Amino acid sequence: MVLVVEDWISLVIWPGLDRAVQRIVIEWKILRGSREKSIREGLAQTFRYADTCGADEAHLVIFDRTEGKTWEEKLFCSEEIYDGTPDHPIQFPVMVWGM
Repeated sequence: MVLVVEDWISLVIWPGLDRAVQRIVIEWKILRGSREKSIREGLAQTFRYADTCGADEAHLVIFDRTEGKTWEEKLFCSEEIYDGTPDHPIQFPVMVWGM
């Protein structure tokens, strides 16, 4: 396993069961503003990094440090689709985790 960390982005390179190499991007973000805005901006960043390094899958982890929120309010998991841009439309799935 190789773990490359650049700021708030990690690339995990892992040998798969069939010996093929699996590349997984994990982007880490701190919630700033709304959850929707953090997800929207994070999806674009996560896609750019995943596309650059040829990742097989991508995850976006958003940390909510809001005081007074319970864990039940902070925890979530959903698959989101990054739609790309008008010049470069694409359908790229990203697992989004909130904590």
